[in-house]
Amino acid sequence: MDIRKRKSYDREFKLMIVNLVDSGKDAKSVAEENDIDAHIVRRWVREFHKYGKNSFQGNGNPVQTDKEARIAQLEKELNRVKMERDILKKAINTFSKNDR
Repeated sequence: MDIRKRKSYDREFKLMIVNLVDSGKDAKSVAEENDIDAHIVRRWVREFHKYGKNSFQGNGNPVQTDKEARIAQLEKELNRVKMERDILKKAINTFSKNDR
């Protein structure tokens, strides 16, 4: 039974690789020098160029642009406010029935 352990690379290492490629080195040669698949290097470069400082958040953490993060935060707040509104509506309805 051949179980391969998935390699993980820290954020600093990925940034170093991206910087090497951005400085003009070929992604394939950077990959070979660092014993990484070239497609992984290209994916890191693509992710860094798309998300900038938000790149490489780690497993389970969604990669988001600043706008996407702000939208997610506002949607969360909107859902909370809607829930509070619904609770207040039910409370008003309950109290108004008792007044009759």
